[in-house]
Amino acid sequence: MKTILTTGSNGLLGQKITEKILAEGRVKLIATSKGKNRYPIKSGYEYAEMDILNPNLVKKVVEKYKPDSIIHTAAMTNVDTAEADKELCHQLNVDAVQTLISLCEEKNIQLIHLSTDFVFDGADGPYKEEDAVNPLSYYGESKVLAEELLKNSKANWAILRTILVYGITNDMSRSNIVLWAKGALEKASPINVVNDQWRMPTLAEDLAEACILAVEKNAKGIYNVSGKDYMSIADLVRKVADYWGLDQSIITEISSESLNQTAKRPVRTGFVLDKTINDLGYAPHSFEEGLKIVDAQMKKVQSKK
Repeated sequence: MKTILTTGSNGLLGQKITEKILAEGRVKLIATSKGKNRYPIKSGYEYAEMDILNPNLVKKVVEKYKPDSIIHTAAMTNVDTAEADKELCHQLNVDAVQTLISLCEEKNIQLIHLSTDFVFDGADGPYKEEDAVNPLSYYGESKVLAEELLKNSKANWAILRTILVYGITNDMSRSNIVLWAKGALEKASPINVVNDQWRMPTLAEDLAEACILAVEKNAKGIYNVSGKDYMSIADLVRKVADYWGLDQSIITEISSESLNQTAKRPVRTGFVLDKTINDLGYAPHSFEEGLKIVDAQMKKVQSKK
């Protein structure tokens, strides 16, 4: 049985990987993150505190647990924060990747790296894996730089690019587009939503499954991993309203220009998923099915309170 070490295990994707591994027992898990373990179940796997900006500590943890594969989920993902603090973004999204690459080369460890649709400019989506990158933001640029490091390395690597990940954690602390939309609509105050950006939102469970499949199938190269439904952000919010029976009349559709965000966003991303479906056996849920899964989990969390 393979041993996987995850970085960023306290995040949404990190927690979903832990959940899946504990439920299915397909691999052994070493979960690592900055600070204390926030996953509610503490048995069935090992946890180590690990700040990915501390190369000596990363080396120590990797040498202690000797994983077959590392799934690197830790990153700065807030696009506007990345634009405002480029130095920290570079440390987290580029330098930390180089630390892991060096260790993986030296110790023959497979490295699964998470990337983003923001490596593209959005002029011509949906995209295939081999399409030319052209990031509009520093966040996207940092992810391109990390991808280049991997491509030029001697490591056994795979890059999983994803889009707009949604889902809930047990502590409900991490927001994302679906939770934001549901929460905002429930408050019944008017909300503005952009209608000129198109995406393929990704259920966190689907992305976690793709990460584990990439390990099991010893994936090499770049893979697109997203949901299968293509929609505008405004459509997405309306679908959330529909699912939970919330009032759509409070939604005002606006253009991206009127938001004055720090970082530019691509207009049309989305992915062609054929390679990932054929090579890895990836089978994403529909957006409707994803909302049903999130709803069931919310009810479970609330019933425990």
